[in-house]
Amino acid sequence: MIASTSQGDGDSNNQNEGTSSGHGISTLPGMVPLATMEASTRSAAATAGSASRGGRGPGLLEQLTLMRSPSMSTARSRKSTPMVASVRSGKRPAQKRYVRHVLPTLESPITMILKIRERVGRSPAPPPLAVKLASRDDSSSIAPLQTVAAVDLALPPPGLEREYAALLTQDAVRFLAELISTFDLDVDKILQQRIARKVQLDLTNGLPDFSPHTAHIRKDKTWKVLPVPRRLQNRQVDIGDTAPCQTERFLRALGSTAQGIQVDFDDGNCPTFFNQIKGIYNIFQAVHHKFPGVPPINEAPVLMLRPRAWNMVEHNMMVNGKQVPGPLFDYGLLMFHLGKILYENESGPFFYLSKVESYQEARLWNNIFIWTEEKLGMPIGTIKATVLIESILASFEMEEILYALRDHSAGLNCGIWDYSASFVAKFGHRAEFLLPDRSKYVNMEKLFLKSYMDLLVQTCHRRGALATGGMAALLLPEDPESHRHPSVLAAVKRLKLFEIKAGVDGFMVYDIGLVEPMQKGGVTLHGLKYNIAVGVLFIYSWLKGEGHFYYRGQVEDSATAEISRSQVWQWIRHQARLEDDERTVVSRSLVHNLVKEVKNELQDGYCVSERAKQLLHTATEIFLEIVQKKDFPEFITTYLNLDHTFLVSSSYNHSFHSTAVVTIHSTAQTKSRL
Repeated sequence: MIASTSQGDGDSNNQNEGTSSGHGISTLPGMVPLATMEASTRSAAATAGSASRGGRGPGLLEQLTLMRSPSMSTARSRKSTPMVASVRSGKRPAQKRYVRHVLPTLESPITMILKIRERVGRSPAPPPLAVKLASRDDSSSIAPLQTVAAVDLALPPPGLEREYAALLTQDAVRFLAELISTFDLDVDKILQQRIARKVQLDLTNGLPDFSPHTAHIRKDKTWKVLPVPRRLQNRQVDIGDTAPCQTERFLRALGSTAQGIQVDFDDGNCPTFFNQIKGIYNIFQAVHHKFPGVPPINEAPVLMLRPRAWNMVEHNMMVNGKQVPGPLFDYGLLMFHLGKILYENESGPFFYLSKVESYQEARLWNNIFIWTEEKLGMPIGTIKATVLIESILASFEMEEILYALRDHSAGLNCGIWDYSASFVAKFGHRAEFLLPDRSKYVNMEKLFLKSYMDLLVQTCHRRGALATGGMAALLLPEDPESHRHPSVLAAVKRLKLFEIKAGVDGFMVYDIGLVEPMQKGGVTLHGLKYNIAVGVLFIYSWLKGEGHFYYRGQVEDSATAEISRSQVWQWIRHQARLEDDERTVVSRSLVHNLVKEVKNELQDGYCVSERAKQLLHTATEIFLEIVQKKDFPEFITTYLNLDHTFLVSSSYNHSFHSTAVVTIHSTAQTKSRL
């Protein structure tokens, strides 16, 4: 059920519309959560319903819509307010403003009508209510409805009012509310399991291993994942880190000859509300063939949609008083608007799943997929997902992850930098896990990464799944005649040929120009400075609302920032010696001095204004804070996403508005299959 109120203008007609909450929100009389009817009331409601129908034909109401007449209908038609609200004018409160989705509990539509009449009858001079009834053949068969969620949404980012209105419709918010209400506790549980697992490793000094509890899955040689659709059978080259909010790059990727595009809301994207709304809307436009000069979705490269990872939160939506999981916000809007049209065009929906750490997390995604397929009327197994194995813990559960997603699997992917950073995240306090200079010693030719890739390839191929490699981050020189051009091509070819020989079915490149031509160590001072520069520049870019940047001919994103700042933290923690000068150890004072040196070097190339210099200074302070913390912050994006600096750095005012009433049929959660 959707009860909508209009945005208040502060005129006399709005002064007595209802009660005002402490947040400056007014609601129509009677628009409060309704208690569940007793059995006796149900009987009375049925009698009243029978009398009210007279001889007008079948049924009771499937849906009840409340609106104020006539001013309500005007407000409801405003394109800039998809969630219609009544917010009192006058002095605005200092905090965020809300329009609340209240979800009434009721037994039947007639019961609700009787309760509303009773409440309105007790209210002082309420506005007239028009009730629209939708007939139903048998009133007794109407399923009881259950209170699911109260939803709060931020106002649209300036300049994106049209896009916001197109995406956050009442039906879309209803779908999001039910999705999040159904799985929010499960998300909390897996995040708690991550913490418990880390504590266990710290307390025992133990190491991950293959679990005896799931040995039966690994020993059973008969099961395989379902075959992938035709458009996923060729996975040779994807264009990686394509943030869809960057319209120009997104359109270039759509017009390329790559097999797929990693449409990225995770590593290559800074999740400001502006970027999320613009990015999802750009995908919406592409799928509906609204961009001129871009091929239709069934001819363009396959969209491999990558929502945020579980550690990310969407600050601009709340359900039941909690900020919602970022991946469910991204996934829910994408599936609601685009799931069926992608399916009908044999082009999806297909996903990349980032930073999955266990088969329980994969099983949760599988349950989400089944719930969505049933909700949207798609065959089970329609949704396909490639899981990025980016955690040392997940590398011991690859068969279990494939098994959990066996109806929805599009294979596994190697994520070298996040995987390497996970060694520091899980074992960073232990000197035996000290990682050397990543630019010199950390690559897929090293034993610990080669073993990881070999196991991934063997596991996938044994179970009929696709195995894909990491992303080539090197950038071609802008001038194709540059003397550097051949050397860049040679470097990419060498690294990718190594992965091909290992048996991968494909890999990613960042530079779209690469698609056509390419049918024991120690710590160094250079590597330390390079890591500092990457970490500082990532934070600097994040504060500007950008998820990646270019540095010394390479694209850098949160994945490379993770390994960079992780190594600096670890080298300080264990006082690693420089192989350039064994008398020098990586200390707090050395890093402080190098950060100052790096900041001065970066100012000339990246800061053209005083504001930019201030942001760079802030970035260096945050970087020093992160690499000096006693306990290792597991994800740099979590630290930045939840830190006050991120919240206040956005370029628009975080005003909120409440949304309409959403009522949803209760459904049992999908039972686990594992």
